[in-house]
Amino acid sequence: MDMATSSSDVAIEGLRPLLSDKEGLDEIAAAKIEKLTAELQEQEQDHECDPVERIKDGFIHFKIHHFDKYPDYYKQLAEGQHPKFLVFACSDSRVSPSHVLNFKPGEAFMCRNIANLVPAFNQLRYSGVGAVIEYAVKHLEVENILVIGHSRCGGIEALMSLPADGTTSNDFIDDWVKIALPAKAKVESEWSDATFEQQCEYLGRESVNLSLVNLLSYPYVRAALANKALKLMGGYYDFVNGTFGLWKADFDIKPPIII
Repeated sequence: MDMATSSSDVAIEGLRPLLSDKEGLDEIAAAKIEKLTAELQEQEQDHECDPVERIKDGFIHFKIHHFDKYPDYYKQLAEGQHPKFLVFACSDSRVSPSHVLNFKPGEAFMCRNIANLVPAFNQLRYSGVGAVIEYAVKHLEVENILVIGHSRCGGIEALMSLPADGTTSNDFIDDWVKIALPAKAKVESEWSDATFEQQCEYLGRESVNLSLVNLLSYPYVRAALANKALKLMGGYYDFVNGTFGLWKADFDIKPPIII
């Protein structure tokens, strides 16, 4: 992960040239520098995260290595965004699409939620997700929608663990993951003999397929697909083994015949 440069990191980097040129130093000075470097590294490892400093360091790193380094690119972004992708991904802190797929600012319009779910069109519920889809497809005219699942997803495990009697233990989580109950039913039917961990892996992929199907319930998605202006894709990031699976959702939707 590309972490922000801290003050200790700066100090350590400043000492490295001296360490590489130890021939020009006496043994005592070289030993002191090595000891100081080791102490700085140890302090960096043991130092508790100061949220304000972490945010400041993160922005300074971004400003130096990105914003100031590519001024023309960020000037262009300031004029407007034209992303090619709408990406649905989990809120899990380990699966940021910007890092996993190396998306640059302006490349992907994103919606992240528990278990990367896309509910079916419903103007009375889940309007936040609906607004993302409507804006991305109707106004930004994205060319691709990608739904990404991932390994060891807590939301998927919560869904797989839901009691059959429908009782809930959370205020919001259980109701949200029930969006993917049809995917859970398929897993329980087709892989009833699998272990819980295996069923969660299957469910992680099947919930992506269900979300792709649910996208068809949005009229602007259907219209864009019919006009060959939009593609739907599913993905699965396995952060245990460092692999990424990608597949296309081929819904052969044709424009309506006007009579």
